[in-house]
Amino acid sequence: MDKLPRTQTISVRLDPKLRYLSEIAARRQRRTISSFVEWSIEYSLNHFFLTDSDGNTNSVGDLAGRLWDISPADRFVKLALHYPDLLTHDEEMLWRLIQENGFLWRGSFVENKFTWKVKEGGINLDRLRQYWETFNKVAHGEAPESELPTWAKTKYVPHEAPDWTNEPPDPEDDLDDIPD
Repeated sequence: MDKLPRTQTISVRLDPKLRYLSEIAARRQRRTISSFVEWSIEYSLNHFFLTDSDGNTNSVGDLAGRLWDISPADRFVKLALHYPDLLTHDEEMLWRLIQENGFLWRGSFVENKFTWKVKEGGINLDRLRQYWETFNKVAHGEAPESELPTWAKTKYVPHEAPDWTNEPPDPEDDLDDIPD
């Protein structure tokens, strides 16, 4: 498994005035400009708020533990479950595929039909991680939906066995039907 880098590089365009003022602020804190930009982002995350579907409002910084995960599949599910309004169009398409695929969800058979609820704790993340690349390819039109995993949509109900509780059949009765 590849080791994750401690930090990731991003390119940012700053107008000359903002760049200059950032350099002055970085000098004041005895930081490099990169360190100052990273600190500024962390600081701003604690002052930027999100409201979830239950009406709870928290800073992005406070939500870091709830939204971050080392696995891209897990991160995506956390965002989709708690902040579906922040999904891009492509992410909405991926989320629809995930929500509609019973293979990924814990559920039960109701009237012989497998049903599940899309909720936190309802998804089998091990299965999603296993098929993450496939779901993304289908969502981006690079693979057909037939490549997605399938599941038993209906419960097998065996045919009723004969009722032998009253009296067993007479074995002699069957002998008359056997040809010589």
